[in-house]
Amino acid sequence: MAREVHVIDPKDNTGTVISRTMTEGREITVEINGQEKAIKVLKDIPYGHKIAIRPVKKGETIYKYGLSIGTATEDIMVGDHVHIHNIESNRGRGDLYKKDQETVGERV
Repeated sequence: MAREVHVIDPKDNTGTVISRTMTEGREITVEINGQEKAIKVLKDIPYGHKIAIRPVKKGETIYKYGLSIGTATEDIMVGDHVHIHNIESNRGRGDLYKKDQETVGERV
């Protein structure tokens, strides 16, 4: 069976959809930290978008690839589509930058 969702880091609460057939009602298996987890897809999710692999409460941090990418603007259930309709992006938010925060690549 081909991988359909890409999860990088154990603290991730989202995975990236790498299947073109992520349709509502499908049962999928996602590998999280070496363990397989069954997830029911709650809504159609386009290729490259995120799916919740853990429940997220409103106000909690959204993690993708081990990095904070935003804050949940509503409760998000496992199997839900995670995108701009239910997260506020942290991208470009200098007021949220922490000096000791992990970064990808070097600053130029």
